Amino acid sequence: MKDEATGYSIENHPLMESLRQVETEECLAGVLDPMKNRSMAALCLLLAATLALCLVSTLAKLQQIDHPVNSDSLRFLVIGDWGRKGQYNQSKVALQMGRIAEELEPDFIISTGDNFYGSGLTGTDDPAFEESFSKIYTANSLQKQWYSVLGNHDYRGDVEAQLSPVLTNIDHRWLCMRSYIVNAEIAEIFFVDTTPFVDKYFTHPGHHTYDWSAIIPTREKYMSTLLKDLDSALKESTAKWKIVVGHHTLRSAGQHGDTQELVKDLLPILKADDVDLYINGHDHLVQHISSLDSKLQYFTSGGGSKAWRGDYDPEKKGLKFFYDGQGFMTAEMTETDAEIIFYDVSGSVLYKWSVSKAYTAM
Repeated sequence: MKDEATGYSIENHPLMESLRQVETEECLAGVLDPMKNRSMAALCLLLAATLALCLVSTLAKLQQIDHPVNSDSLRFLVIGDWGRKGQYNQSKVALQMGRIAEELEPDFIISTGDNFYGSGLTGTDDPAFEESFSKIYTANSLQKQWYSVLGNHDYRGDVEAQLSPVLTNIDHRWLCMRSYIVNAEIAEIFFVDTTPFVDKYFTHPGHHTYDWSAIIPTREKYMSTLLKDLDSALKESTAKWKIVVGHHTLRSAGQHGDTQELVKDLLPILKADDVDLYINGHDHLVQHISSLDSKLQYFTSGGGSKAWRGDYDPEKKGLKFFYDGQGFMTAEMTETDAEIIFYDVSGSVLYKWSVSKAYTAM
């Protein structure tokens, strides 16, 4: 059985292997001696019951991935809206990412979605995967785990292809799921599948075709379950830093502006559950906006390739920094402090922002 919300299959659960190792046929046939038979039957029932509970848990909660950090700080890069086979300065941005990563030594890299333009992947054998990913981010310093979410352009292709372990077999760095959690000890990062929340993709798709195979006809249930599970996971989190990553903007001075559906449905959860950072792509730029009524900080890192749209609102409330061009973001965190840096296509520092857990910006 497969969880459509995460792409996780219960067949991969470790308890499945335990069940496979149990001599089920002997349990049922009663060919063992009575005492051994009773013990084996009890084991079968225990494993089956435990597996059933795990199945319910897996289907009801976001899958969590543990990513141990071997130092007192967590370091990662963030890039979004990139997959153009090296065009529109994608290769130049990748080159500078490699240079900065050599100095930073990141634990992993986050992709905020729109991983493959213009319409996702056609399948697991689509050469665009290697042409836009494996053959672009070639620096030794970028040979780290990549954690990715889906963007709206990814939904225009074969979504299951991007979620497939076949791609991980092609390039071990790749991991993409709909919604999930990365526990990096110092921080927990909650990846959210935002595209199904946006009404216009359903009501006014234009000439685009979207892969809603796992969303329709249960879109409302899909969204409500995801929000409930995210809320629960955020409330249970004891991490020093809580970070949510999605493709679409919550607050933005860029072309797309605020995503009203997320402002209505997602934002109240993030504020109520004491989230520190919301990181997104979608707008092809880098920016920082501060919440006016909470500690939440909004960071856009969507400058992985095509940019320079020239359409933004300089009077956006809470706007701290805006750059309408290519670039990427780095983050470094300890238990008490965090620093965010934006870089441009030439690797020059555009903006630095730091904060302590007292939430006094410096």
